[in-house]
Amino acid sequence: MMKKTLTILFLTVMASVAMISTSKAQDYQNAIGGRFGTANGVTFKTSLGSNKMLDLIANFRSHDDYKYFRLTGLYEINNKIQDVQGLGWYYGIGGTIGSAKYKPTNSRDLYLSIDGVIGLDYKFVDAPINLSLDWKPAIALAPDTEFDGSGLGLSIRFTF
Repeated sequence: MMKKTLTILFLTVMASVAMISTSKAQDYQNAIGGRFGTANGVTFKTSLGSNKMLDLIANFRSHDDYKYFRLTGLYEINNKIQDVQGLGWYYGIGGTIGSAKYKPTNSRDLYLSIDGVIGLDYKFVDAPINLSLDWKPAIALAPDTEFDGSGLGLSIRFTF
């Protein structure tokens, strides 16, 4: 199961890489901050050259019945919106790995998913601030296979 999942993820990322254009679409190289929405966390976004970026998101949640930690990596293709300086849109694909601990049994589960993302990105022209509003749907592979469409989030980052 794990080998098959990694193979599908690898092939999907490679197909995405083959389809991208080469224009520079973002106005910053690195950004770090918070992601707020259905799952709060920390986000670090870095340029991979031209219009490609890598977004790493660490989410954590504590609920009455469980606690979890997840690390998401997203490969994103960024495109400028021509009429508004600093505004762009992006889409991408990636994956999540994490763990959950259930109360009161203290049992644990591995979490794996394939994630997509589509959103808007704005870099303030005269300030080192970046805002992103996106939707990050996921197909969970473990512990259960299911679609999760609740991944709406607002990221506020410091750029450098």
